[in-house]
Amino acid sequence: MKLLFFEYLQIALGIFLASIGLKAFLLPNGFLDGGVTGIAILVSLIFEVNISLILLIVSIPFLILAWNTLTKKIVIKSFLAIITLATVLHFENFTSITEDKLLISIFGGLFLGAGIGLAIKNGAVLDGSEILGIFINDRFGVSIGKVVLLFNIILFSFTAILISVEVAMYSILAFLVTAKVIDFMIEGFEDFVGLMIVSRHSAEIEKELIGSVKTGVTNYKGGKGYGSRGVQEQTEILHTVINRIDIRRTYNLIAKIDQNAFIIEFDVNNVTGGILKKYLS
Repeated sequence: MKLLFFEYLQIALGIFLASIGLKAFLLPNGFLDGGVTGIAILVSLIFEVNISLILLIVSIPFLILAWNTLTKKIVIKSFLAIITLATVLHFENFTSITEDKLLISIFGGLFLGAGIGLAIKNGAVLDGSEILGIFINDRFGVSIGKVVLLFNIILFSFTAILISVEVAMYSILAFLVTAKVIDFMIEGFEDFVGLMIVSRHSAEIEKELIGSVKTGVTNYKGGKGYGSRGVQEQTEILHTVINRIDIRRTYNLIAKIDQNAFIIEFDVNNVTGGILKKYLS
């Protein structure tokens, strides 16, 4: 019960931040964001209709898709979140903070991204374009990122035609800032990478990773390997996750022990538990 309370509290904070981005920056200056929010802004600008009403109407088809795609809990939380956002937008009366178009795009995207990201992190969706992406991915196997990208290309193309190219360009900038901030809110500001290391000197490398880099290491036993040195029996494979800040130091450390070590680097979306150095907390 306590956890659920804090989830809804953070969703409420996300809604408040998103409404600041919209009412204090984007809406007073006629700028758009991507996704369903962008459609609502575009329609409200063209037909001079209250954005709160348009946001609710445009979100309905995506919530119907979500009912058959996502869990019922997420759909219900998203429905309540969208209604609350529309209500706040209707009654909120922020004055425009700046007339600088660049600042409007950046800070509008920043507040909106922080709000959407905080809501997503706590199981609610404020924008339905991601729902469309999940639905099409389930049915046709097209990646969610490609669907969202195509969705926004069409949206900003209409913006350029119906309003102006300049507004479309600033709106794209706001969308890019929003997307990046959403990633930060969901994944955190620290960036981690995984390393898979194959070396004849794996024991020495493992010791240095634990002692110098202060990270945990998992040791796998490889049955057989093929490479420039021929067939390798009983290969030692080290698997570790490090902070990206430590990446160059780690590579140098491995090179000092074994310049021929085979290393695969890959992105890590989320890490919990284990021995992991975090510079931000």
